[in-house]
Amino acid sequence: MLRNTNGYFLLELLLSLSALLILSMFLLPLLTELREQSRQLELERKARQLMYEVLQMNLVSNQPTVNSTTIQNGVEYQILWKDSESPNQKEVCVRVEKNSFLPEVEVCGLLE
Repeated sequence: MLRNTNGYFLLELLLSLSALLILSMFLLPLLTELREQSRQLELERKARQLMYEVLQMNLVSNQPTVNSTTIQNGVEYQILWKDSESPNQKEVCVRVEKNSFLPEVEVCGLLE
């Protein structure tokens, strides 16, 4: 007599909310880990691209090898020149220092 079937029953609402909460407890850590991995890969890709640009510029113009710092999109990339194990070869490394938002990344390559 007082039965109304136009809405949801309270127990159905509680069950659906608890299922949503359980799913979010499993998915949120996965999403944050995926976000960190994508940030790491993006930094490595940008550092590798910057390293190849520096190597090409040095091969074309024969400028002296000088350590420098470049800031792109708010990220500071340090360009470091090192002596290689082989004689008469230089090695360039691009490094991003670790801070609270960015992981540490270092990519190196030889000047041939």
